[in-house]
Amino acid sequence: MTPTLNGYVRIGHGPRNVLAMNGWFGSAEDWCALVPWLDTEAFTYVFFDYRGYGRSRERDGAFSFEEAARDVVALADHLGWKTFSLIGHSMGGVAIQRVLLSAPERIERMAAVCAVPACGSRMNDARLTAFRAAIDDEQRRAGIIAFSTGNRLTPRFAAHLARESLRLSRADAFAAYLPHWAANDFSALVEGNATPVKICIGEHDPTITADLMARTWLAWYPHATLETIANAGHYPMYEAPVMLATALENWLTQP
Repeated sequence: MTPTLNGYVRIGHGPRNVLAMNGWFGSAEDWCALVPWLDTEAFTYVFFDYRGYGRSRERDGAFSFEEAARDVVALADHLGWKTFSLIGHSMGGVAIQRVLLSAPERIERMAAVCAVPACGSRMNDARLTAFRAAIDDEQRRAGIIAFSTGNRLTPRFAAHLARESLRLSRADAFAAYLPHWAANDFSALVEGNATPVKICIGEHDPTITADLMARTWLAWYPHATLETIANAGHYPMYEAPVMLATALENWLTQP
């Protein structure tokens, strides 16, 4: 009997396999902005949807990243991928590290795009309350997105992402993932991990900064490097897609 699998988008047919995991406000659709600039002859990309999101919206579960890691491994097995690389955006940074811990021998390298570190976002009670208030409030979602991109883009951008996030994620799943990336610290489990990591941050991202990366990802992964994507905030896949695609594929093709 074929196991139930999470939904996904598959792009390309190349020999290098890459699976991408989106952020709290996103879905597999986030990565589609990169597709025109990706080398589909060299790579096979899979854009994964968590339970409760996108093509997995109706799939129930615990809505944890340990569960998501199991779902990723099951999907990789189904695709016949013995090894693969990972890309994670925002909360997807937590997710890809859980996949790494679940199947370390199968992960070739990771790319962390404006990604939450293994210590979580370390939100205080006030900030966590503000994020919880966005669960059922489209305007609050848009406000968080606008702030995360430096309050420098047309309001239509934040409004669009907020509207799509409401459409493409279930409120119960959206709420359940929050504490797992906002306040859960598993950094002791990844400290010293030898997996090669590329960290991409946005020039205008007010929270995922070079200083934070130096104290977290770069401190815990000895083979990690940092690159700043110019003219981008927290969503470089939308704000600077050509630059992000270039940075990712330059990294993924390194020997």
